[in-house]
This record gives sequence, C-alpha cells and structure tokens, in this order.
Amino acid sequence: MGTLQETLESGLKAETAGCDHPLYPGAVALLMHDGAVVEQATVGDAVLYTAGDDGLRPLPPGQRVPMRPDTVFDIASLNKLFTAVTTLALVDDGLVSLDAPVAPLAPEWAGDQRGQLTFRHLLTHTSGLPAVLRLWELPTQARRMASVFETPLRSMPGTAFEYSCVGYIVAGLLLERLTGTRLPRLVSETVLEPLGLNDTTYLPGSALLDRIAATEHQPYVGRGIVRGAVHDENNWFLGGTAGNAGLFSTAADLARFAEMLRRGGELDGQRILSAEAVGQMTSDQLPLSLDPGYRQGIGPRIGDRSFMGVLAEHRAFGHTGFTGTSLVITPRLKTVTILLTNRVHPSRDWSVISGIRQKVAALSAETAVPSRSG
Repeated sequence: MGTLQETLESGLKAETAGCDHPLYPGAVALLMHDGAVVEQATVGDAVLYTAGDDGLRPLPPGQRVPMRPDTVFDIASLNKLFTAVTTLALVDDGLVSLDAPVAPLAPEWAGDQRGQLTFRHLLTHTSGLPAVLRLWELPTQARRMASVFETPLRSMPGTAFEYSCVGYIVAGLLLERLTGTRLPRLVSETVLEPLGLNDTTYLPGSALLDRIAATEHQPYVGRGIVRGAVHDENNWFLGGTAGNAGLFSTAADLARFAEMLRRGGELDGQRILSAEAVGQMTSDQLPLSLDPGYRQGIGPRIGDRSFMGVLAEHRAFGHTGFTGTSLVITPRLKTVTILLTNRVHPSRDWSVISGIRQKVAALSAETAVPSRSG
C-alpha cells in the first residue's frame, strides 16, 4: 500500500490524475491513533500557479511557496462541523433547542412555512433550502443578506435531503441573532480558545499569509488567485464569516478538534460538549426513506465511503471541504484522519481527489485494530 508520504506524492504526478497536471499542488496529512500522532506527511507547494494575460501558468521554482506541516488551509465545509459544535454547546447551556421553530429569531418568516424550520433541520440538510445561491450577482451587502432570508423552500422541512450551504449560512446568522455575538467571536469563545486552536481563524491577517495555501483563480467574481480569503463565493460576498465556510486551519489544530469529538466532547480537561451532545451529533438523523448514500449526523456525515473508504465500515464520521480538505473520526478504531490539499488551485475543474482520500483512510485503518466492545 505504501507509506503516507508515498501516497501523497502520487497525487503530484500527472499520470495519477490522468491528464497534464497533478491532482493537487500540495498536501498535508496527519494520522492519529488513541491520541498520538502515528504518521504525518507533507508534499508539494502551497502556492504553485499564477495568472496573467497569457492565462494560468506555474510559477518559476524560486517563486513557489513550499507546503509545510503548519501550512494554513481554507478548510471550506469542514467549517460546518464548527458551526454544529457551537450550536450544540448552546443547546447544552439551555440557550436554544434543536427542535423549536426558529420563527422568533426570523421575523422575516412570520406566518411562513420557513418559520417552522428548526436548527435540527438546518444542521442535517433537511431544511428544504437550496444548496447554494448566487449572492455575488447582487449589488450590496444589505441586499445579499436580505436575499438569504427571502430564499424559498424547495421542499417541506424534514421531508427531503439536500446538502445545503444556505442552511448553514442561515444557522450562523440565527446564532448571531440568538446570542448578540458575531459568529467568529462565538466560535472562538466556544471552541477555538478552550482547545488552544491558535492557528484556526476566520479572516486571517497578514501574520499568517506566508503560511496560507492558495486556492482558486476566480475572475468571474472579480477575484484573481485567492489566497488568505475564503474561497466560497457566497461566503466571501457575505463578509467571509458565514456558517457554511470561512475558517482557516492547520492539520495539527484540526486533529485536536477531532480528538475532542472522539473523546466524547472533552480534551485536556476542557469540556466543549456533553457526551450526550456528541452522541446526538454522531447519530443518524435521517429517516430511512432518505438515503443520500451515507447517513447524516448533526453536522458530520456517517459512513460515507466516498472519502472515508474502509473507515466507513466502522461507523466513522466526518466531513469534506470543497477546497480539498477532509477530516474523519473513527471512535471504534480510536483514529483521527486529517487530509488537507489545495486541489482547487488554480481550478476546481482540474481534479477529483476521492481516490487519494480513500487511500489515506486505508492507511489510517492500518494503524489500529477494532475495539471488541465497539
């Protein structure tokens, strides 16, 4: 099967992608078993391409930015796990219910079916809200924000599954209304600061820029090659701090976050969630009539072979990010699997990395033996 280093290096070869470019410019991976790092690897470049009048082209070798173990990535939809954990922490504190209609927080929806939505609907992709919007086509921030709450339902709440970034954007905005605190501050106080995730942040400043991996070339929304700002277009046009994406992080920080969940909500004496909340977060929330090909928790996917590979057989849970990131937690095996790539640099159309994700998952499974009690 090869080592983790060899597996990541295979993604740098054009023949692996079956075309004239690699699967990704670079990658960082980290495997943990029972709280200890057992293998980690770093390959390639954090910044490889530039855009000019002649199109996209590789930078000269001396101008490229090598990948490093502490490279900071736009983690894209891994952010949804942080939004879910923050919500569940508020549930633990008795400040919100997963199953109460959100109408009191959304006067725009008074007397509307959308007012019957709950945080459970929003966080399990059963809200009936669409997958995405095109907020960059609207002229002002106020108009974009209003558009989020004007979005009609595509199905009745709880009756259909549709992976929805819009649902998580709404959840983040409602958390702000509930607490009177902006989402970045709320996530930081609830999760980042207690866990010591010092390299995890929204809107990273100049101090981190040298360590940040570039993402996509986005001229269609007036951006060049994006680096140090959120890749997700809707999130960017809402200010970079919505509930669906926006966080930047490292493999080490994500491993601590994942280990907290693997241990039932506590790490190094800091309890982030009750064990009951973690149990609910990682339990299937969908009726059997809804089958997207995996089971859905409150935030994470459960048993999704497309990126968990063999770990799916052990009721692993986790998430992927569109930029090329993934996080898998397998309590039965006591493993945490982190894979971070910049696969959308410079174009989302260049690669699909499910094969590499599955190979890394297989390596992670080799580090452990299933618990007989699990």
